[in-house]
Amino acid sequence: MTSAADRSLLRRSGAEFIGTFGLVTAGCGAIMVNAQTGALTHVGIALTFGLIIMVMIAATGHISGAHFNPAVTVAFAITRHFPWREVVYYVVAQVLGAVLGALTLRLLIGDIASLGATLPVGSTLQAFGLEVLLTAVLMFVIISAATDTKAVGTPAALAIGFTVTLDALWGGPISGASMNPARSFGPALIAGIWEHQWVYILAPLVGASIGAALYQWIREPQNTR
Repeated sequence: MTSAADRSLLRRSGAEFIGTFGLVTAGCGAIMVNAQTGALTHVGIALTFGLIIMVMIAATGHISGAHFNPAVTVAFAITRHFPWREVVYYVVAQVLGAVLGALTLRLLIGDIASLGATLPVGSTLQAFGLEVLLTAVLMFVIISAATDTKAVGTPAALAIGFTVTLDALWGGPISGASMNPARSFGPALIAGIWEHQWVYILAPLVGASIGAALYQWIREPQNTR
């Protein structure tokens, strides 16, 4: 028989799958639709990424914590806010959600704009540095909203969604502003684009770890009495 803990983990992983699926279909879909119609512009694409994150956090945050990002899950585990034994379940669910999202876009829209795959516009080193910085900023906001009771005055969905939008607005034209290994892997796999993809796996992991560690360092010590 399946235990209650196993059923809970399955439900939480399912929420991560759905959230990441939504992220890829809406965000990468916006890139593809704009390439086909020109209707959204770069600002519209950035807003779409931010809005889908807001919506999915509001819908599933109370179930899974709304990571939707392997780098976020790993950073939470590194800072002891998430059990390492559950990391693989979340990451697999996130990657599968991203892959299914990319498949859905290919079926609905076609082979347009490389399915929204992320590729550097400048040098690889520049893209790596930007992805580290962008993800560190995002993780700094995520961990503050998720773990510090003094940060609850700002709704997490809004704070995180606006951070994604801000990062995408200024970083997207150079690096793609992925900040998420799953978001990059899904379209890359279905489109068959592997050049420079190591940047979008490694840099977010490094950046998220830095952002989480930095917030842990500056936060006010918790009263344990």
